[in-house]
Amino acid sequence: MLISCRTAFSSLPTTALFPWSCIIFARVPYEDGSEREDAGSIVRVQLKLEIQFQFQFQLNTLIKPCKLQNPILLLSTLPSQDTMSSSWRSFLLRIGDKSPEYGPSSDFKDHIETCFGAIRRELDHSKTEILEFLLACAEQLPHKIPFYGTLIGLINLDNEDFVKKLVENTQTKFQDALNSGNCNAVRILMRLMTAMMCSKVLQPSSLVVVFETFLSSAATTVDEEKGNPLWQPCADFYITCILSCLPWGGAELIEQVPEELERVMVGVEAYLSIRRHTSDAGLSFFESDDEIERGPGHKDFLEDLWDRIQVLASNEWKVESVPRPHLSFEAQLVAGKSHELGPISCPSLPSPPSVPSGISNGKQKHEAELKYPQRIHRLNIFPPSKTEDIQPIDRFVVEEYLLDVLLFFNGSRKECASFMVGLPVPFRYEYLMAETIFSQLLMLPQPPFKPTYYTLVILDLCKALPGAFPAVVAGAVRALFEKIADLDMECRTRLILWFSHHLSNFQFIWPWEEWAYVLDLPKWAPQRVFVQEVLDREVRLSYWEKVKQSVENASGLEELLPPKGGPNLTFGAEDGKENNEYVLSGDLNNLVKGKAPVREIISWIDENVFPNNGLEVTLRVVVQTLLNIGSKSFTHLITVLERYGQVIAKVCPDQDKQVMLIAEVNSFWKSNTQMTAIAIDRMMGYRLVSNLAIVRWVFSAENIEQFHTSDRPWEILRNAVSKTYNRISDLRKEILSLKKNISIAEEAAKEAKSELDAAELKLSLVDGEPVLGENPFRLNRLKLRAEKSKEEVVSLQESLEAKEALIARAIDENEALFLLMYKSFSNVLTERLPQGSGTRTLRELKAAQIDEMAVDPEEQPSSMELDNENQRPQNSESNGGKTKGAYNVGEKEQWCITTLGYVKAFSRQYAAEIWPHIEKLDAEVLTEDAPPVFRSAIYFGLRRPIPEA
Repeated sequence: MLISCRTAFSSLPTTALFPWSCIIFARVPYEDGSEREDAGSIVRVQLKLEIQFQFQFQLNTLIKPCKLQNPILLLSTLPSQDTMSSSWRSFLLRIGDKSPEYGPSSDFKDHIETCFGAIRRELDHSKTEILEFLLACAEQLPHKIPFYGTLIGLINLDNEDFVKKLVENTQTKFQDALNSGNCNAVRILMRLMTAMMCSKVLQPSSLVVVFETFLSSAATTVDEEKGNPLWQPCADFYITCILSCLPWGGAELIEQVPEELERVMVGVEAYLSIRRHTSDAGLSFFESDDEIERGPGHKDFLEDLWDRIQVLASNEWKVESVPRPHLSFEAQLVAGKSHELGPISCPSLPSPPSVPSGISNGKQKHEAELKYPQRIHRLNIFPPSKTEDIQPIDRFVVEEYLLDVLLFFNGSRKECASFMVGLPVPFRYEYLMAETIFSQLLMLPQPPFKPTYYTLVILDLCKALPGAFPAVVAGAVRALFEKIADLDMECRTRLILWFSHHLSNFQFIWPWEEWAYVLDLPKWAPQRVFVQEVLDREVRLSYWEKVKQSVENASGLEELLPPKGGPNLTFGAEDGKENNEYVLSGDLNNLVKGKAPVREIISWIDENVFPNNGLEVTLRVVVQTLLNIGSKSFTHLITVLERYGQVIAKVCPDQDKQVMLIAEVNSFWKSNTQMTAIAIDRMMGYRLVSNLAIVRWVFSAENIEQFHTSDRPWEILRNAVSKTYNRISDLRKEILSLKKNISIAEEAAKEAKSELDAAELKLSLVDGEPVLGENPFRLNRLKLRAEKSKEEVVSLQESLEAKEALIARAIDENEALFLLMYKSFSNVLTERLPQGSGTRTLRELKAAQIDEMAVDPEEQPSSMELDNENQRPQNSESNGGKTKGAYNVGEKEQWCITTLGYVKAFSRQYAAEIWPHIEKLDAEVLTEDAPPVFRSAIYFGLRRPIPEA
C-alpha cells in the first residue's frame, strides 16, 4: 500500500492543495505498466500537514518561488464513474467546468443544483470540513466565486447557522489578511463578500461599511497633516479593492442601496481629487514610455480603473465577463436570512520620518511600494483592433481572472493552462491572454514568479489552443522585435531567455528569413544583437550543428552564431618543439592525474615554476591546465575547482591577481560564454575570486568595447551581484530562523527549570539531612533536561552571533560592491558621453542623435499594424528607422544608451539593497560632477524623484 501510494503520489499532476490533508485519487500501477483496479482502483490517503508541506516544497523548488496562504491540493485527473469522483469535494472543485463530475451538462444552474445536493447530503456529517474547504476553494479559485456565492446562498436557506459561521470565518480571515498585508487575500475575500451579498447571504449595508472603512483609511493616509502620504500605495490599494468589487456586485448595490453606493462613489471621486498622480517611471516596459513627460491626459492605473467603473455605471452595471448565476435562483434566495459582517479595521501605518528628507522619504516610499505593489502593468503589444470587441471593464475582469489563475496554480502549469482557456466569459480573449502573460513575464522590477513558469504556461497554452495561440505568440514576438530598441534592457534580456527556451521546445523552428535583414544593420543595432543573443542561448540549450540547421533558410545568419569550438589552450608544441609552458603544463597535468596532494602541487609551483618564470606564466600554466582538465563537462569543472581551488588561491591571493585570473578564464573559454560564466561564478562561490575583482574585470578595456554588442560581460556582472545579494538574503533567513528557534529553546529551558525547581521543593529533611521526596531517577532526568535545554540556548545564541557577524561583513561587502560598480559606470560614461551635452534622459539622447541624422518624419510610421494572416507588422518603426533600413543611431550613442539601460536595470532590481547605502552613494558617486543622464538612470531605477537642474 505504501509503495502504491508513493508511486501514485510521484506520478500524478497537481493542481492545488487541500487545507490540512490531501486526498489522492490514483489508479495503482502494476509492473507490466497497466493500471488495474485494486481495492476499488482508488487509493485514499490522508496525509499529515508535515508531509503535505514537504510535497509542496518539492513543487516549489521546481517552479514556484513563493508560498501560498492556504495550500489546496487538487489533482487534475479525477477518475470518473466511481464513488469518490462524485464526492462533495470533487463537485466543489469542478463546479463550472466541463468535467466528468457534471457529465455533459454545461449549464451553470445544473452545476450549482448538483453541487448543492451533494453538499446538503454531507452537511450534518462534515460541517467543519465543508466550511473550510468551501472557503479555501473560493480563495484559490476566485474566478468561480459567483458560483460559490450562489451555492452559499442556497445552503443558507437550509442551514443558517452554518452560513453564519462561514460569514464569521470570512470576516476573521479578512481581518487577518488586512493585518498581515496579504493583498491578494484582501482583494479576493472582498470579492467573495460581494458575491455573498448578491446571493442575499450578506447584508448590503455590511459591504458598504467595509467600503467606507477603506475610504476613510485611504483619505486619512494621503492627508499631509493627519496621515502619511508616503504610504499612498496602501491607500490606492484600498480604493482599488473597492472599485474591483463593483463589476461583481454593482448592479445589486444600485438596486438595494442606491444612496449608499452613490455615497461611496462620491467618496472615491473625492479621494482621487486629493491623491497624487502616480507615475510608472522606472517600471515601464519601453524607454519611450518611461521618460515622456506625463501630460494632463495620461492616467495612472487607479484613474484608469475609475474611468472604466464610470463607463460601467453608465451602462447600467452590465458586465459580460462576470457570470450571474444567482439570478437563476433569485426567487429562492430572497427568502434567506441576510447576515451581518463583524467590524473590521485597517491597520495603522508607519509615521512619517521624524526628520523629513529626500533620502528618508525615498526609503519609506520604497517600503510602501514593496508592500503594496501595483498588480497589473499593461503591456500593449497588439493594435487596439485585436481587442476592440472587449469592453474596458471586461478587459479588467479578464485580467483579474488570468492573474488569479497564474497566482494560485503556479505549482501546476498544466492545470493553470486548462483554467486559463476555460474562463467563464462569452468572448474570445487570446490576444488579451498573451498580453497579460507577457506583461507578467516582463514585469519590472521582477516578475511575480520565476520566468520558467511563464514559459511552461505558454507552451501548454499553445498545446491547448493549437489553432490560435501559437500564431498569437508569434505575433507578439514580432511586435516586440520591431520595438526592441525601445524595450527596457532587463525586459530585453528576459525576452531573449524566454524566446530561446520557447523555440527549444519546438525544434528551434522559426521563420528566420524574416529577420535576415539584420545582417545589413550595424553590429550594435538592437535587432541584430537580439538575434545574435537568441542564437547563442539556443546553442546552450542544444548543440551548434542543430541551431545552424535551424537557420538554413536564412543562411547568412550563421554569421551571428557563437564561435564553434572548445577550450582555447594557448600553449602547445610549436614547429615540433615543446616550449617551456607546454612542458610545465604537462608536468602539472601528470601531478593531477597522479592524484598528488594539493600541498605537493603548491610546493612544486613555489620551487620550480614561480621563481623561474614569474607570475604571468605561472598563472597561465596553472589556470589553463586545471581548466583544461575540467573542460569535459560542468561536473569535471566543479570537481577540479573543489579539489585544486587551494592551488589557484595560492597563486592569486589578492584582488589584482584575481582580475588576472578572471581574464585568463575568459581567454580559455573565449568561444564559450556559458562556460566562462559558470567557471567565474563557481570561483566566486569557492571564494577564489571576489565580487570586486569581477567588477574590475567587467569594466576592463576589452569588455567595455562590447557592452553594446554582447551580453557576455553583463551576464557575468549579473551573476556576481546576484550571488552577493543571495548570500545576504540567505543569512537573513537563517538569522530569522535562529531567532525563532532561540525563543522556542528559551521557553523549553524555562519549562525544564520550573519542573526541576518544583521537584527540588519536595525535598524533605530527616535528622537535619535532605532526603528525596521524589523518585531520584526522575530528578536526575529533570536536571539533565534542564542542563541540555540551557546548553541548547547557549549554542543557538552563539550561532546567532556568528551569523550576525557574517551578515555585517556581507553588508559591508555589498556596499563596497555597489560603490565600485557605480563608480566604474560613472567613469566609463564620463569618458564616452558627448562633451557638453545637457541631456538628462535616454529619450533626449536618442532624439539628439536622430535629429543629427535628419531623418524625414514622413518615412517613420507612428503606428504598428499587423496583417490578418501572420500578425507581422507592415509599417513599423524599427530602431528609429524603417523596418529594413539602416539603423540611425551611431555606435558611440548606442554604447551609451545600452550602458545607461543597464545602470537603470541594476538600480531597479537591487533597490532594496541600495537604499541603505544611498547616503554614501550620493556623497561619492552621485555628485555634481557625475553626468546628469547617469544620475537620472539611477534615480529612475530607484524610483526616486529626479532633482531639478
